[in-house]
Amino acid sequence: MTNILLGAIAFGLLWAIMTIGVFITYRILDIADLSVEGSIVLGASVAAIIIQQDKDPFVASILALLAGASAGIITGILHTKLKIPALLSGILCMIALYSINIRVMGGSANIPLLRKQTVFTPLMDMGLSRNVSTIIVGLIVGILVIGFMRWFFSTELGYAVRATGNNIRMAKAQGINTDNAKILGLAISNGLVGLSGALIAQFLSFSDVQMGVGAIVIGLASLIIGEVLFGGTSLIIKFVSLVLGAIIYRAIIALVLAAGMPPTDLKLFTAITVAVALYIPHVKEAMTAKRKRGQVSC
Repeated sequence: MTNILLGAIAFGLLWAIMTIGVFITYRILDIADLSVEGSIVLGASVAAIIIQQDKDPFVASILALLAGASAGIITGILHTKLKIPALLSGILCMIALYSINIRVMGGSANIPLLRKQTVFTPLMDMGLSRNVSTIIVGLIVGILVIGFMRWFFSTELGYAVRATGNNIRMAKAQGINTDNAKILGLAISNGLVGLSGALIAQFLSFSDVQMGVGAIVIGLASLIIGEVLFGGTSLIIKFVSLVLGAIIYRAIIALVLAAGMPPTDLKLFTAITVAVALYIPHVKEAMTAKRKRGQVSC
């Protein structure tokens, strides 16, 4: 059981980076960006093909981040310059990335990374287990990402991105180039998703063209679980709640699978989890309104 929970924490920390990326588009920019299902595989594919050639895994992870950011830029351009709706822009980019990811992997749908050096190898060479090594790396990367996000969203550019998502008309009235703000937000979001994909591929020891299927739902599940359970008004607390939400989601999945649920039902379980989590805030609002009406009638 301890090993199962450690594995869930380790995997959750890697998915948390992707969840932060989803938060930027879904909550800050108010865009449901489906391109993340392709950019997470793009990040994994770029990292895998570089690591398979015995190159530095840390450099491979950075290049995966840049590859993911480029996918976000393309989505942003489709939406802002070609005037394609945001949802459809993400779908188009996701579809295109399927073919691109196979090309990146040299025409193969799967790249194994067994016995290859990864970002976790230095800690494992020190005698630490794979899960513990992953937790340490995940915590370090998570802290760096949260610190950068906290700094970025306190800058002028960060405020421009937040204003664009909050009220685009007012942002334009303030002289903000909302098109550039959306492109920048999508680039940062998909860059984080690409980095997450690179780390996940190194943790699983393979990259697969299908590994991004349902990624947006997993990201939303982690995001909503974190918000419902921990909430918070400050940006730093929100980011921490996303990390905790991703860990709790992976722990729930691990425990459910250990209890005997068929892996083929995992997507159904995830969809139900997201639906329930989305409904909980409305239940809370209804209960609060009912309580207030009761107080007024008294």
